[in-house]
Amino acid sequence: MPAITYELIKRCSQTGARAGIIHTPHGSFETPIFMPVGTQATVKTLSPEELKEMGAGIILSNTYHLFLRPGADLIREAGGLHSFMHWDRAILTDSGGFQVFSLGDLRKISEDGVAFRSHIDGSKKFLSPEIATKVQMDLGSDIIMAFDECIPYPADHDYAKKSTERTLRWARRCKDALVTDNQGLFGIVQGGIYEDLRRVCVDELIDMDLPGYAIGGLSVGEPKKLMYEVLDYTASALPANKPRYLMGVGTPDCLVEGVKRGIDMFDCVFPTRVGRNGTAMTWNGRLIIKNAEFEHDFHPIDENCSCYACRNYSRAYIRHLVRVNEIFGMRLLTIHNLHFLIDFMRKMRQAIIEDRFGEFYNEFAAKYVLK
Repeated sequence: MPAITYELIKRCSQTGARAGIIHTPHGSFETPIFMPVGTQATVKTLSPEELKEMGAGIILSNTYHLFLRPGADLIREAGGLHSFMHWDRAILTDSGGFQVFSLGDLRKISEDGVAFRSHIDGSKKFLSPEIATKVQMDLGSDIIMAFDECIPYPADHDYAKKSTERTLRWARRCKDALVTDNQGLFGIVQGGIYEDLRRVCVDELIDMDLPGYAIGGLSVGEPKKLMYEVLDYTASALPANKPRYLMGVGTPDCLVEGVKRGIDMFDCVFPTRVGRNGTAMTWNGRLIIKNAEFEHDFHPIDENCSCYACRNYSRAYIRHLVRVNEIFGMRLLTIHNLHFLIDFMRKMRQAIIEDRFGEFYNEFAAKYVLK
């Protein structure tokens, strides 16, 4: 039995949307799902108990950051990431590819891997498919990601082709380096905005018979219309009996479009980052709480929300906390934003099960305002 398996519960009769369950060594979770990002072994400002209370079934941590600090050896000594951070549900670890390639001039790519300088102290480091896989084995995450190159936008076809071919060679090396039955390796579909490259990448990853597949290299600056076009032909080509993960996407409009195309898993730092900067997410769009219009507004962030922040505090109070840089204000907005997204995904799942996702999609599009 593979460490990671997917169980289909319901497929929408009108779209590609689907509801399922993903089973892992640390429990099962329902899909579609949004994964809160705990980059450095913590979701910023929140405790594991708070995440459980809002219904988080899986969180994401990052190989690059944990590789640098505190180091995989220490986390292995602590009994793995679950024990280290007091989280007994599923964990996915990103391979660090995106972070490494975002370093620009501080890194050098070769067939062996990537040599780079730490963004912390400038020290020389090296990550390869084998090292990234070994680090994730030491971390003990349930789902580990293949080491890949995240192609920038825009990128010409020649560069994208060479990069995608290398990503596929690296994926094979990651699979060969994984020597445990308690973790599942997801391959990452790259190829930039080029359909021919995406399809080749999908086909070769499927041949590797991995337990799940992610779509990378999107939401990196391309127009949303183009992102959805790439999703249309990429997601539909992935196996129906395996999890599908769209990396780095976390705004409600992109989530609903991804679910419509059959995506099961999403992650993004967006809800926690904008929360720390004074912005709340709602069904009608974003509220910039720190704006003057909320100075005398004693309503909750969202009167239809049941999160801790909305049950107990007003917009005026949270605005005050944000303006004076109180950590509690950041915590309240982070709690609200993650609760909102987890609940948003839960409602989409219910709409799929009741075969009314098309109605959900239309209602959302009618009232959600992009800002």
